[in-house]
Amino acid sequence: MSDIEKERKMIKEAAVKAAQRMVQPRAAQIDATGEIPRDLVEAFGKQGFLSLLLPEEYGGMNGDLTTFCLVVEEIAKVSGSSSLLILAQGMGTLPIEVGGNASQKERFFSQIAEKHSLTAFALNERMGSMPASLQTQAEKKGKEYVLNGRKCFVTLGGMAQFYSVFAVTHPGRGAEGITAFIVEEGTPGLRFGQKEEKIGMRGPVTADVLLENCRIPEGNRLGEEGEGWAVAVKSLHRSRVAIGAQALGLAQAAFDYAVQYANERTQFKKPIAHFQAIQFMMADMATQIEAARTLVYQTAARIDAQMKETEALSSMAKCYATDMAMRVTTDAVQILGGYGYMKDYPVERMMRDAKVTQIYEGANQYQLLDIAQRLLKG
Repeated sequence: MSDIEKERKMIKEAAVKAAQRMVQPRAAQIDATGEIPRDLVEAFGKQGFLSLLLPEEYGGMNGDLTTFCLVVEEIAKVSGSSSLLILAQGMGTLPIEVGGNASQKERFFSQIAEKHSLTAFALNERMGSMPASLQTQAEKKGKEYVLNGRKCFVTLGGMAQFYSVFAVTHPGRGAEGITAFIVEEGTPGLRFGQKEEKIGMRGPVTADVLLENCRIPEGNRLGEEGEGWAVAVKSLHRSRVAIGAQALGLAQAAFDYAVQYANERTQFKKPIAHFQAIQFMMADMATQIEAARTLVYQTAARIDAQMKETEALSSMAKCYATDMAMRVTTDAVQILGGYGYMKDYPVERMMRDAKVTQIYEGANQYQLLDIAQRLLKG
């Protein structure tokens, strides 16, 4: 076993222990209250889960996507909401990793690693997240930029200390007119909308980020003007695989619970697991989970190895794994019958949590379009 594999195994074991001891006892409460306890955030920070994608030289774990996916999957097995906290944190830090210079990485990453500061990814707007849809403007004034606009559906909005914001600096240039910035908590003109009420993934706050004559220093620009869209795409390319891992965790947990229930629940004097209809459902669920797991982790390994042309694979992993999670969690509810529809059992929560994985960071219909365009490029 290589040193990297040993480290991954150690981190995965730490995630399993944290999931069982710290998260599972409060998973239902987190969903019911729609809040992530602050002590859980601190615990994740101390475990290093909030700095998994940060390079070691800046106080992070190792910047390894495979390890990140392993942790997200294990936490998702007990609480989708808690795994989203880690996933959103990684998503918020990726633009700094992709577009930031050494000075910016030292400045922001050290705070994330030492103070367990939270980060958020702010791209989406009411009209969409494609270049032509973005309305948030950034105007250069001296050695500052003045940002005006509104970002929507921002996970950790109002909770994070740093926001990776994408704004138009050169109208009419499409993707080449977008620039990435870091907006820090407490910046005058930075405000937040009301907390969104969601059917699933209820723990982490989701809110609009409002920028009203928000002045930030030139040193908070990530990369050069016009490079923001490239920063966003490269960040999403990696994070989508992690969403696949999150979906895997939800599906595996729902499947495991359904198998346990089917072995214990009796009808006609025998466990329902003895009925072929249930057996076929479970066999299909298990097959889909394993197929998704192979796709997710092979894609993560290729990205970690810096192999070329992994963009389509990333979209495939996200699309297939999240569609699979929706099917498997729905089937788990079906196996439990009426009990599956009740909040006394966790599978209904897993089904609600699974739904949004098909939507955020690029709806699966967009992933299919992206895959097709890349395949037909030649």
